[in-house]
Amino acid sequence: MSIDLLIIIGYFAAIMVIAVRARVRSDVSAEEYFISSRSLPWYSVAASMIATNIHAGHFLSVVGAAYAFGLAQANFEINAIAGLLIAAFVFVPLYLKAKVVTISQFFEMKFGTVVGTTYSILFMLLYGTLYIGSALFWGAYSVEAIFSDEIAFLGSSPQARIFVLICVLGAFSAIYTYMGGLGAVVKTDLIQFVLLVFGGLVLSTIALNEVGGFSALYEKAGKSMHLHLPNDHPKLPWLGIITMLLLNLQYWGCNQVILQRVLAARSLRDAQIGLLVGGLFKYLTAALIIFPGIALIGILGSENALTDKDMAYPTLVKMLDSPGLKGLILCGLFASLMSTVDSIFNSVSTLWSVDIYKRFIRPDATDAQVIRSGKLSIVVTLFVGIGMGAFFSYVKFENPEVVIDAFFKELSYFAKIGFVMLICAAVFLKSPSKMLVGVTLVASIPISIVFKALLPDMPYLIRTGIVIVATFAIVAIPTIAKNGWRLDTKELVSVSSKTVGWWGCALGASLVLIHVVFH
Repeated sequence: MSIDLLIIIGYFAAIMVIAVRARVRSDVSAEEYFISSRSLPWYSVAASMIATNIHAGHFLSVVGAAYAFGLAQANFEINAIAGLLIAAFVFVPLYLKAKVVTISQFFEMKFGTVVGTTYSILFMLLYGTLYIGSALFWGAYSVEAIFSDEIAFLGSSPQARIFVLICVLGAFSAIYTYMGGLGAVVKTDLIQFVLLVFGGLVLSTIALNEVGGFSALYEKAGKSMHLHLPNDHPKLPWLGIITMLLLNLQYWGCNQVILQRVLAARSLRDAQIGLLVGGLFKYLTAALIIFPGIALIGILGSENALTDKDMAYPTLVKMLDSPGLKGLILCGLFASLMSTVDSIFNSVSTLWSVDIYKRFIRPDATDAQVIRSGKLSIVVTLFVGIGMGAFFSYVKFENPEVVIDAFFKELSYFAKIGFVMLICAAVFLKSPSKMLVGVTLVASIPISIVFKALLPDMPYLIRTGIVIVATFAIVAIPTIAKNGWRLDTKELVSVSSKTVGWWGCALGASLVLIHVVFH
């Protein structure tokens, strides 16, 4: 057995030991199981949040997309900072003040039970299918791409081996989430955060050394070192940045998977510092996953260019010849996978138990019954995730040239459009019609499909931005005509201290500077 495989086995054993030690007692309260009794310090919030955000797809699909599109792919990472800042100073203070356990409870306070429940159901469908399926697929695909010879015993074909790995990785994450709830998720995420950063640093350093350093990177791949691509680019036109900013309002502002550890923060100050530190780490993660892909452009040259762009990450890893390095980097990739999957399990189980089971199915349920319901939903989500992972595997093997990251984003945006409208209506509008908000939320998906049919050749980022503006306008125009804007900054913005506020301003200024420097 190679040292690489021994390192990987040791990693899985260590994570399981940590998870077992973090398992909850049989008499634990629902609040402790789902949001860790609101006791998380800022560093746990930051590390767990970023570990959840960086999934296996970042190391494969995003490196592949960086190889295909260059530095422009970094827009998806660094522009998250704008969403984090708005979440920290506008949205999260409202959630903590309301003491909600789920984001849908906040929407219910604003728009009633129907809208809050609709959000819960749509969110569970999106993350319990597309997100968990893609995360499991990328984890399994990476192992197959890098260790195909070592795992040949798992099946006679790559697809068969990938399916077995999807089942194993999904079940492993489900087991420790089932036992320990958010406490186990956060404790394992802290370890996994360190590993994924370490693995990314090692690969980035080696890739840059292989290409000859930053100066050689600019010489060999200088055309790929621009954040803004022409507006006629089929995938990443510069106008698409506006859409990214709008979508980040949803991802960082009303995303149960990301915000569950923020809702569990011990204070507003811890929540805001955690989000700001998370923003700083978005620069680091951008460097860890974008520069290796660009470096590979210079390493391979046009004569050896990859047909399947998603093979960029495995190609880089195969360049490592030191014993143990592949194992350490793969541990980082596994860490990114499981920190995402366990958070999805935990968040879906929270939404199901609190918003559906306790609210409609068994209002008199005890905490033990609510937790039991949540644990059962983890098992159901596991099987759905395995099925969706198999779907992504089918798509990839039937169309090897498809860049899965872009394919996944376009699919997920159909549901996210309505979520952007919802959070903007809840926070920025004065008393919009509850019925109008609910109808628009549900209608946003068919509206997106119609726009896709009418404008099939328009870049999906620009088309998505148009639909977001259109759906928000459906609610905003009649609301503003009747009640006016809600733009009182004293009412909208909450800062836990002047120091935290100034750090937020500095982080925002740095984002503007980055766009100017790397235009």
